[in-house]
Amino acid sequence: MPAKNHLNPKQIEKLQKALIEEEKANIREIIMILLLLKDGKTNLKLLSFWVVQ
Repeated sequence: MPAKNHLNPKQIEKLQKALIEEEKANIREIIMILLLLKDGKTNLKLLSFWVVQ
């Protein structure tokens, strides 16, 4: 599990912008995972299940 706040504010801003602009669904999913993991509270098993679906 990543450390809490492993992304700095500039990285979060870039990821949020890329999430809006990206056309490929698999890239958007990866970005969403990174953003969900940034608080350090997201359950990886639950997130993995969600991604597979």
